[in-house]
Amino acid sequence: MPLTDREDHTDTLLLVEDSDTQALRIRRMLESHGFHVHRVASGEDALDTLDERLPGLVIADYHLPGMNGGQLARQLRMNAVTRTIPVLILTEGIEPGLEREGLESGADAYIPKSSDPALIVFRIRALLREHAAHAPSLLPQRVFRRARIMVIAPEPAHRRAVPELIDQLRRDGHIVTLCPDPARLEPSLLHDPDHVPDCVVIDLACREFDGLEVCRRLDEWRQEDLLSGNVPPRILGVDGAPRPDAKEFSARVFEAGIDDLVSRDVGPAALALRIRVLVRRKLLQDDVRRIEVERQAREIAVKSARAEAAAIASKASLAEALEQANRELADANRKLIETQGKLVQTAKMASLGELVAGIAHEINNPLAFILAHKDTVARGLDRVIGMEANCADPDHDSRAAILNKCRDRVGSMNMGLRRIQNLVLNLRKFSRLDEGLFQLIDVPEALETVMALLTQKLGSGIMVRRRYEAPDRLYCQAALLNQVIMNIISNAADAILAAQPDDMSVRGGIAEGEIEIHTFLSHNGEGQDSYVFVITDSGPGIAPDVQERIFEPFFTTKPVGAGTGLGLAIAYSVVQAHHGSLSVGRAPQGGARFTISVPWNAGPAGEGGPSPSVHPSSITRAE
Repeated sequence: MPLTDREDHTDTLLLVEDSDTQALRIRRMLESHGFHVHRVASGEDALDTLDERLPGLVIADYHLPGMNGGQLARQLRMNAVTRTIPVLILTEGIEPGLEREGLESGADAYIPKSSDPALIVFRIRALLREHAAHAPSLLPQRVFRRARIMVIAPEPAHRRAVPELIDQLRRDGHIVTLCPDPARLEPSLLHDPDHVPDCVVIDLACREFDGLEVCRRLDEWRQEDLLSGNVPPRILGVDGAPRPDAKEFSARVFEAGIDDLVSRDVGPAALALRIRVLVRRKLLQDDVRRIEVERQAREIAVKSARAEAAAIASKASLAEALEQANRELADANRKLIETQGKLVQTAKMASLGELVAGIAHEINNPLAFILAHKDTVARGLDRVIGMEANCADPDHDSRAAILNKCRDRVGSMNMGLRRIQNLVLNLRKFSRLDEGLFQLIDVPEALETVMALLTQKLGSGIMVRRRYEAPDRLYCQAALLNQVIMNIISNAADAILAAQPDDMSVRGGIAEGEIEIHTFLSHNGEGQDSYVFVITDSGPGIAPDVQERIFEPFFTTKPVGAGTGLGLAIAYSVVQAHHGSLSVGRAPQGGARFTISVPWNAGPAGEGGPSPSVHPSSITRAE
């Protein structure tokens, strides 16, 4: 059954299966339960069908020619319209880590093909129920397009890493073109909506052309494109040549307009991940711009309706028509602003979680290897020191001193390695993929994870006072603590730094101040307790006129390039999702005071919470 129109068809299942035999078996099973099934043989073909009609659910084999099922799910999650389509991954075998990889890519469920057909049908119906409530009612003219990547590098015959990178990017579902001669590039490249790349990758180590000059030229073109209201492409440089002036070269590269600089030594897979992050941010901005254009068009339409209503002022229904137009305009603006904030939050957190989880995993393996061998070296040194103690050689004292010094250094290494291990653990906790689900959270542990990740920003001069008087457990989304608390504390540290006197250099450039985190239970007398977080700082405070707009999306008092204006707006929406409140005021010592109050629930079944465990007040200096 081909997809021949653009109507939304939520009861149609898109089956992506390259095996004709398997596809026929699955299709007959699904059609026997009343589903409409359209089958394609590859992930690329699946993406090409989305402009014709959106399916209600995608069923994909994990092992596909070209991009696999996980990469197909990742492509769907990068588009605002297809982001909510459920994805069910089927596979023949159960390979170690395969389910985790598929789910981390954005799939909603993972089921072996050998499972009971009834179980597969039940999972499909459950996913379709969720999607039907959130299916988009209005679709743009073009629903989906794959990201376009341009690689500016010599011919692949001269660089073995170039074809490997291109193959990796194409498996990710991107459209990749190779440009071996940048002299042929024209400014019109950035003005052609059907061919303009989303990301340009430049080989800075080749001798065939000057990579820095190419960066400058592309940056000049995209600045002109930016003035016309378009979203310019990202530029990523790849450099693998050893340089005696590495710092000066990096400075020149970023001055030339590059967005990211990566060493070729990281390998094609890691390089493709960095490109994927840049592309996701660019496509996100494309979606935000499209939403803004739609908002403006709708606003113009509403204004036209007002003018038309004014032309028939003699009719008694004029007042009612104008009132209806005003309500529609206010409702449309509110929904579009909420959609923009949620869109930015979703892509940002997905990008951050994917990147942080990948980095933490890559660091953890060599770290465990080093720790194991460190213990072996330490035991060997202890044995040699014991042998030296019974030696009568005249150089015994000198050798014993050297060995003792080595043992001390091994002990110092152990402290550093354990600190790295704790940091990796905190990163993995912060980037967990279930942060959108309600679950039982250990509040003190979550707060300490946030503080550990903000150690660099707090420095050694900002003291953090903790007063945990509320129960340890709170049933909520992890984003309530991970993102809301982090945004507020990060802003407090910025405010303290901005309020430092001009002679801060006398103290060695260390910002001094204090932040207090206070948790307690509030009883309203109606049987519903509230879990309250109060965060105060010793900064300059927030002006009354700024307090009225501080939670608006894209409003910021920071300099251009230092903030997006979304941190507190996202925090406000997360607290609202918990049916709570977020307010700002003035602290007794003159700084800002943020109060977060959410209904207290100790668990999903609503059972009574544990007795509060009060932590004594303590003051800790950030390390």
